[in-house]
Order: sequence, then structure tokens, then C-alpha cells
Amino acid sequence: MVLDNLGSSLRGSLEKLRGQSRLSEEDVEEIVKEIQRALIQADVDIALVQALSDDIKERALEEEPPAGTTARDHILRIVYEELVALVGDSTEIPLEPQTIVLAGLQGSGKTTTAAKMAWWFSKKGLRPAVIQTDTFRPGAYDQAKQMTERAEVDFYGDPDEEDPVKIARDGLEKTQDADVRIVDTSGRSGLNEELVDELEEIEAEVNPDHNLLVLDAAIGQGAKDQAKAFGDAVGIDGVVITKLDGTAKGGGALAAVDQTNSTIAFLGTGEEVQDIERFEPSGFISRLLGMGDLKQLTERVERAMEETGEEDDDWDPEDLMEGEFTLHDMRKQMNAMNKMGPLDQVMDMIPGLGGGLMDQLPDDAMDVTQDRMRNFEVVMDSMTEEELQQPRSIGKSQVERIARGSGQGEEVVRELLEQHKMMARMLKQFQGMGDGDMQRMMKQMQGGGGGGGGGMGGMGPFGD
Repeated sequence: MVLDNLGSSLRGSLEKLRGQSRLSEEDVEEIVKEIQRALIQADVDIALVQALSDDIKERALEEEPPAGTTARDHILRIVYEELVALVGDSTEIPLEPQTIVLAGLQGSGKTTTAAKMAWWFSKKGLRPAVIQTDTFRPGAYDQAKQMTERAEVDFYGDPDEEDPVKIARDGLEKTQDADVRIVDTSGRSGLNEELVDELEEIEAEVNPDHNLLVLDAAIGQGAKDQAKAFGDAVGIDGVVITKLDGTAKGGGALAAVDQTNSTIAFLGTGEEVQDIERFEPSGFISRLLGMGDLKQLTERVERAMEETGEEDDDWDPEDLMEGEFTLHDMRKQMNAMNKMGPLDQVMDMIPGLGGGLMDQLPDDAMDVTQDRMRNFEVVMDSMTEEELQQPRSIGKSQVERIARGSGQGEEVVRELLEQHKMMARMLKQFQGMGDGDMQRMMKQMQGGGGGGGGGMGGMGPFGD
């Protein structure tokens, strides 16, 4: 995730405060230096970094911590609140019929974003459609068509028409049944008069509810100038920051947007259509500090279970709480995990599992885990129905046969069987729990993860 360096640096500094009841000036200085170093590396404006540092230092030294609060939790809360203020608010995007125009320079990721946003709205129960009006970039129509097919949403474009305004007009007519129309526009290498004129004409034709500017995270502090230029020229209601998965300058883009009186609507976090999330400042910063993000996690779990259920109507996750846990069940759980997105992102959202634990893992640990899951799938494909239903009955000769048939080593087969045994044991514990036991366990998870100062309830990790 963007700003990972800040998260790991801060967690290291905060860990040194464990057990302390008071903050010394030296403690605060060390934490402030870590924040400064990490934010400057993330391309955040130096003046902004200095102002943030001063605010944190002043509050940490002058504010009295609430009774019973440790020094670590006191400074963590201050850092959390100041970082939330740094990245600003989230653009209001209601879940209702609307038309959205996407603007931005060439290469910013507008076409991919249009499909991702349409996919996101579809998962919220609305019927979206993408209207492709980019006649400037060769291949824009084909890319949009392919992306919307992957997102399984409606699409309109006309590769033979050269007038983008006519395409927009026809697109609105052809997508009348859609709840949300997302109009993808063309870009240029710079904001010139031709692009401004085209955007103004499309806006006059479409009369959108929202104009969103799409910015590549790699632009860093340049986001400020670009957001201001587009805002002055055509007006923008919010920003989508793309490619946050692979840039060291994402912090600069996030912070710069807030300096333009703009807000952030969505974050693009990968190449797949599902790699998009609504920008929620509290959850974003909470993840960064290793305290999880239960709201995002819940959304992903619900989506994964829903999609897994759609593929196999005979399988109900609640059935796991009754009867024997088979390898069929394990495969369904693995598929659901895959649908939740990259494992490192999912781990970041779990209180107590992201942050500090992730810092201790090798950089490729999550890739290895996903490779293991794929290998397990191959191994299961080489098993008989009886073996899938009764994995405990699998003996030495069967392990050898399954390994030969799957092309995997015998150790992979044994690892799968051991993993199944562990999961089955864990489910047995859950099966014996009453509602009260389950609630107590969830409270422990939420309150004990990452030193988050009292759980993840309410608006942020501090139960506000």
C-alpha cells in the first residue's frame, strides 16, 4: 500500500513506547523525525510536512492523555488524527442514479477507471454503463470494450464516429436503462485549448452530476497544479488517484489534492477491475498505522462470499459450522480469499494482522502464499471424490499417486492435508462457541490489534 514506509517506520518507533505511561520530548522528536523522513520520501510537500510535524509535536507535548491511556496510544491517536486531516475528506458519491464525466491527461488511467467504477457501482446494486467518447487515442474503444466486458457492465462506443460530442449524445440515449452513466473522455499530453473545448462541449451535452479528475499517483506533488488547472478550466467535483500500487510518490498526490480544495473519490490499487476502493480517510490511515480497516474488510468478505455462492448455489458458507469440513469446503474458502484481492491488501485490513506482522514477513511472503493456494488447487484436481470428502483417509501410497498426477512434490500434498487439518480444528472450536463467545472473540480482535487505542468501532479506530 502507498506510504508503507511511513507505516513501518512509525510502528517501529511506537513499539519502543510500549509500557510507558508518559511521553518525553525525546520520544516525540524521534517519532516526528520518522514521519518527516517517510513523508518526504513519499513526495509530500516539505512545507506541508513541517506544518504536520509541528502540529503533532505541539499536541503530543501539551495535551494531557485521557486517564488510563498509555503514551503509545496517546501519540498514536494524535498521529492518526493529523494524518487523516492531511489527506482530506472523501468526495460524496451517493448510491443513486447519476451521470459522471471522467477527465484527465492521456495516460492517467481514465479508461481503466471508468470500468472499475462501473464494476464498483454494480456491486452496490446499481446498473452502470460506460460511454466511451475518446476519439483521440487509437485503441481507446477496444480497451474500453474489453475492460467493461471483464467488469460485466453495459458499454457504448462508436469506433466509426469522429465527433466525441455525438458519441456522448448517442450514448446517453442508448443507455437510458442504466442507473449510473460514466462518460470516459479523451486526454492529451497537456491541458491545452483543444482539450478544454472538447470537455466543455461534452459537459454541456451530458450535464453530469459529477466531474471527476483522474490523476496518476506517480505525478506526486504535481497533482496540485493539475487539479487546479482542470478545476479552473472545466470544474471538478472530486479526484480519482490511480496506480497507487506501484509508486513512491502516492503520498504527494494524496496530500496535494487536499491543498486544492478538492476531495478524493476513489483509489485505484491494481490492474484488475476489482482493484478500486472508495477513499475513506479514517480507514486508509488506520490501515497505514497497522490498526486494520474493518469496513473495507467486511465489504470484501461479503462480495467474495456472494460471488462464490453465485458460482455454486449448492454451497453455503454457513454449512461450515455444521458437519465435516471437507477439501471441497476448503477449496471454496480459498476461492473466496482469491476474490477478496491480493492477500497483502486483505492482511492490512485485519486488526492485528496488518502493520506490525506484515513488517516481519519477507517482501515476497504474500506471493508465496498465493502460489501455495494455486498449487493446492492443482493437487485437489488429482484427487478422487472419496479423497476430497475424506482427506483423513489418505495414506502414503495415495500421497505418492496424487503427487505424480498433479506434478507437485509429495511435500505439497502433505502440506495441503496438514493445512486442512488445522482449518478443520479451528472450525471445531467455532462450532462449539455460543453467540457470547463469538462476540468476546471479535472484541479481542478489534481491541488488541496493533495498539489501536480501544478498538475499531465507530468512525475510526478509536471508537469516535
